[in-house]
Amino acid sequence: MTVLLPPSETKREGGDPEHTLDLCALSFPELADERAAVITAARSVSSEEASARTALKLGPRSLGERLRNLVLETSPTMPAIDRYTGVLYDPLGALDADDATRRWWFDHVVVQSAMFGPIGAGDRVPAYRLSHDSRLGSLRLASHWPDPASRALASRADGFVLDLRSEGYRQLGPVPGAVAPRVVSVDGAGRRKALNHWNKTAKGRLVSLLARSGADVSSIEDLVLWAGRHGVVLEPSEAGWDLVAESLEPVAA
Repeated sequence: MTVLLPPSETKREGGDPEHTLDLCALSFPELADERAAVITAARSVSSEEASARTALKLGPRSLGERLRNLVLETSPTMPAIDRYTGVLYDPLGALDADDATRRWWFDHVVVQSAMFGPIGAGDRVPAYRLSHDSRLGSLRLASHWPDPASRALASRADGFVLDLRSEGYRQLGPVPGAVAPRVVSVDGAGRRKALNHWNKTAKGRLVSLLARSGADVSSIEDLVLWAGRHGVVLEPSEAGWDLVAESLEPVAA
């Protein structure tokens, strides 16, 4: 099983200064050239406030984040699962997770980064600022990443793929045949409404529970059985599959 996650715009600062970025040490090392090209383009647009404000869509409070892109090769790194924060990643409780839980993430989770392409949850990365729709001069992420990222993912994701990425990041590395459930809320009358921002919380809780239970899943049928055993409602629908947010409660660390 491979679980695909989007990154997060918010990132934890710091890391281990003894371990700086090594593109060839990241998962999918065949993407080293593509990664280097994005880093070069990101550094260029981040070198001045005016260009960074437009290219990276930065406001007054976030303008300083452009500086992260100028020191990517020398900044301290930490595992991707620890680097990302926010409504999807906070429910994981990654920093407090036990070794078995972290190993499950390292073995099964891939994050679709705009800067680095697909990376493993345990890959060490620096803090950076880049989104799927950032504009990097002549380099367009929407045309730069899809083909090489899809080929790389196909080399690993040769079994069951649970795609929890947002649409923008899905387009950076399409995976045909992946199961991409819609997160819904169900009201008292049984009516279902697709969630937008808060669907990330449900996804984070799902990935936390998968890891903490040591889920052994190799098909959608396995996932449905696992979900039933853990009180998670995952059902077929006209959209493909619906994941009911109310069935996913916070998981204690």
